[in-house]
Amino acid sequence: MKFKNFPIYRIEWVTSIFLIGTALLSLTVVPWFLWTQYHLPVDAVNKVHGWGFVWALFIFYYYATGFGITLGYHRLFSHLSFKAKWPVKLFVLLFGAASFENSAHDWSADHRIHHKHVDEDEDPYDISKGFFYAHIGWLLFRLKPPTPVNNVKDLEADPLVMWQHRYVQWIGAFVGFVMPAVLGYGFAVFNGYTNPGMTALAAFLIAGLLRTVVVQQGTFCINSLCHMIGRQPYSTSHSARDSGAVALLTFGEGYHNYHHEFQHDYRNGVKAWQFDPTKWIIWTLSKLGLTEDLRRVPDTRIMAAELKEKSLTLGRDIDSLAARLDARTRELKAKTIAAAHELAKELATRAESLKEAAATKAEVGHETLSELRGLLNQAANYLETLRRADAGSAA
Repeated sequence: MKFKNFPIYRIEWVTSIFLIGTALLSLTVVPWFLWTQYHLPVDAVNKVHGWGFVWALFIFYYYATGFGITLGYHRLFSHLSFKAKWPVKLFVLLFGAASFENSAHDWSADHRIHHKHVDEDEDPYDISKGFFYAHIGWLLFRLKPPTPVNNVKDLEADPLVMWQHRYVQWIGAFVGFVMPAVLGYGFAVFNGYTNPGMTALAAFLIAGLLRTVVVQQGTFCINSLCHMIGRQPYSTSHSARDSGAVALLTFGEGYHNYHHEFQHDYRNGVKAWQFDPTKWIIWTLSKLGLTEDLRRVPDTRIMAAELKEKSLTLGRDIDSLAARLDARTRELKAKTIAAAHELAKELATRAESLKEAAATKAEVGHETLSELRGLLNQAANYLETLRRADAGSAA
C-alpha cells in the first residue's frame, strides 16, 4: 500500500486525530507522568496515592472493554454465535463503546463484509494491501466510497444495539474516560488522601487513556498479524492464521484460521489446550441462564477440514524438504517420502468420508476420531523426520 501523493480529502480526520493522539499521549505523557511520580517525595503535594486501586482499575477496564469486543461485538453481534439476555448485551455495549472501536452496529457491518470478501478488494481491512493498511490504515484513510450498510438488518431490530449506535461516542467518553477518573477521585476521598484530583488524573491516564490504546492495538493485530503470521491447519484458501501469541493479547481471538472456516462457532480456540477465555465466559454464562443457543461445529466437520488441508499440504511439504536433501540422504529417506505421499492420499479419502458423515449427521465414534488424530500426528512425524535429515545434511 503506497500513500505517496495521498489526497488530503481521503483522511478520516476525527478518527485519525483520536487514534494517533491517544497513541502519542500513551507513549509520551503516560511514561513521563509515571516517571515523575516515582521520583516525587512521599509527602509531595502532587503525589498520587492509591496506585494499587489505579492499576486494578486498569486491569478491570482492560478485560471489560476487551470482552466487550470479543464476546459482544464479535461473537454475539457479528456472528450470532449465541444468544444473550439483556444484562449481558448491556454490559458489552457499554464497555464495547468504551473501547472506542465504533458502535456494535458499524463494527459488525464491517466485519461481516470482511468475512464475505476476505483477501479481496472489498475487504475493509484487506491484508493484501499491506500490514499498515490492515492494522490501522483502513481507519485513517477513506480509500473509496463507504459500503452501504445493508447486512445488519437483524441488529437494527435490536433496540439496545441501536441505542448504543446513536450515542456511542457519548457512552464511550463517559464509561471509558469519565468513570475511571470519578472512581479514582471517589476512592481517594474515601481513603482520606490529601489530593484526590491526582488519583483521578492517574486513573484517567492509566485506566482510561493507556488502556484504550492497548485494547485497540490488540484488536488491530487480529486484522493484521493474524493474516500474516501463524499456522493454517484448517484451510490455506485464505490468509487467516492461528496465532497463540495473539490469542494471549486478545482473549482467545488469535485462532483466526479456525474462525474463518467456522465463523459461527462460539469458540475460536477449539482445542482444549488453546487459550480462549471468551468461550469459557460464554459457556459459564450459559450455565447461569444468561446466554443460550451456543453454536458449536461438530468434531467431525473440524476433523474433516484438518484432514483435507493436511492431505493437500503434506505431499507438497515433503517434496519441498526432499528437494533440499543431498542424493545419499534422499535415498536413505526414500521409504519415509513414499509413506508420506501414501498417507496424504489416505488423509484425502478419510476427509471425504468424514465430510459425508457430517453432512448426514452420521455417528462417528471417539475411537475413529482418535485414530484420525493419530494419522495427523504421523504426518507431523514424517515432516519432522525430513526436517532433521535436512538439518543434518546441511551441517
